[in-house]
This record gives sequence, structure tokens and C-alpha cells, in this order.
Amino acid sequence: MKMLKVGVIGVGSISELHLDSYKEHEEVTITALCDLNETRLQEKGSKYGVSQLYTSYQELLDQSDVDAVSICTWNNSHAEIAIAALLAGKHVLVEKPLSMTVDEAEAIQATANQSNKVIQVGFVRRHGDNVKLLKEFIDQNELGYLYYAKASILRRLGNPGGWFSDSKRSGGGPLIDIGVHMIDLCWYLMGKPKPVSVSGNTYHVLGNRSHINNLSFYKAADYDPSLNDVEDLTNALIRFDNGASLFVDVSFTLNAKQDEVRCQLFGDQGGAEIEPELSLVSEKHNTILNLEPQIDQLSFDFNSAFQNEINHFIQQIKGEESNMAPVEDGVEVMRMLRAVYESAESGKEVTL
Repeated sequence: MKMLKVGVIGVGSISELHLDSYKEHEEVTITALCDLNETRLQEKGSKYGVSQLYTSYQELLDQSDVDAVSICTWNNSHAEIAIAALLAGKHVLVEKPLSMTVDEAEAIQATANQSNKVIQVGFVRRHGDNVKLLKEFIDQNELGYLYYAKASILRRLGNPGGWFSDSKRSGGGPLIDIGVHMIDLCWYLMGKPKPVSVSGNTYHVLGNRSHINNLSFYKAADYDPSLNDVEDLTNALIRFDNGASLFVDVSFTLNAKQDEVRCQLFGDQGGAEIEPELSLVSEKHNTILNLEPQIDQLSFDFNSAFQNEINHFIQQIKGEESNMAPVEDGVEVMRMLRAVYESAESGKEVTL
């Protein structure tokens, strides 16, 4: 296969994980970059040796020497750019969430259905080595019927500021930023059952607490604490058509003793914990066993997961693998996310 020529649209923080992974792939050349911030664009162009630099994504898409793109922009532009890229004949890897609204997600899907190009949603946690191993156990029915999952990403102090805390660009706070990872991961491992109802709560209590000293936290490339109209905390209960349920809670800021990342799945034949480390629970000879796999990486590793994600994208383009994060999944996850916000706003359960 000839070298695949890739462009990256949006060169903020998350783009470096895409760019570093593309750089490591022996069949990829990073051809073009695009960003509204010209200073940042020039810096990334210099860092990655890319000379084709654009402040207009359409100009990048017009280039015949770009075969595929990663979309790493604000959430409110995902749909617009993904649709334009597909129409321009490019393969697309779009960061999560797929869009800001269900209508936008469905519009992407409709365009994708008319295209012969690959479109992959950036559900990077599906590509973690520990997740891939657990999926093998689940596919072999080691856990049986997965009827309950519970997941948390609780930050004591972690509002990234910038576009993350501007609802017009992000579509929401911790739910749509980090909660999307937990909801997707559990739903994927549970076999992607159809969601039928959602009950959710959002809280705007603490604000971004940018006045706090002596505790560092992740900040957006365009960090600005002056604007914050997204929630501090979201929790939700999602019910599925097979009787299973998922509880999730996520925060940007919370009066908690420490940060917490936890993801657990419970089946009638066994259980598993994927965060903070992979472990299994089984029952043998009338005895409950806690099992720890002997593998290199029990925890989720972002760098290796992104490399796996990029490798999978390239393999799809080559026709060697089927899509494990298709646009249809992005649409379904978006339905769940929006239902949580709708339920929180109305104070009532939402039926899907």
C-alpha cells in the first residue's frame, strides 16, 4: 500500500495523541494541519515537520494529497467538519463525542451511509489493551449475562476551562467530556443493548474553583477561567431493553478526598473491574475467586490506546479490519448523553 496521507483538523491538546500515533505508523505521512489559532498552528507545524498549514478546514479538505483526517476540534464543529470531509472523499476519525446533538449525529450517519469512506468515532477506551482482553473473556461468556455496570470519573478539581467550560462549544460539562467515555465503555462491553430510559441529574454548585491553589489539574490549550456555564457533576441511571442497567457519575469538581476512576461490570457468571486496574471475579467449586490476569498493562494507558486506535483506523482504510467504533455507535451514545441532560432539566425520566 502507498503511504496514507493524513491531515489533522484542530491542533489543541488532544491532537498530539493523534499526531504522535500517526508519526509512529510506518504507512502514514502527516501532510496537513488546520487550526484557527495561527500561533499554535505554526508551532505544531514546526514540531511535526508539516508545511501545509491552514486556518480553514475546507482548504485542507480541498487538497488532493490528503486521504484521511482526524477531527480534533471543539464539539460544536464535529458534525459540520465530518460531513464536509466525507463529501470531500476523505476517510474520517472524529473525536468523541460524535456531535453536540442527536440531529447532528444522525446527519453524519446519513452522509456516511452514502459514502464509501471509513468513519470511525474516537471512543479510545475501546482500544485499551486491558479492555480488549476483557472483551475476549466477555465474548467467551465468562461473565455470563451482564445485568449491571457502575462507572465513575470523579475529579476533585479538574475543570479544563476554555472551550470545555463553554456550553456553546462543548455541549456540556463532565458528562459530555469524560462521562461519554464511561457510558460508551460500559455499553460496549455489555454488548451494546438498546437503551430504553434515562434518569439523570446535573449540579451547578461549586463552579470551576479556579481560585484553588496548590493542586494542579489538566487545563485546555486555550484555558480561560472567566467563562464557565457547564455542570460540576452529573449522575445518571440508564436502563436497557434486556433488563440491564448502568449507573454513572462524573465530575469536573467535587468536595472529594481524592480523584476516582472506577468501572465495574457484574454478570450472573462473573464480574470484572476495568478501572483502576483489570481484575476478574469468578465462582469455582462453591468458592468466589478474585483473579488478576498476568499481563503487561492492567491499567488503561492513553498512549498505547491511541496508537491502537490509529492503527485500527489505518487497517480499516486498507480493508483489513472491520470498524469497532462505527458511526452508528456514536449516534446511540449521543442519544443517551442528550437524554441525561433532558432528564436533568425536566426532573423526569426520559424514555428513548
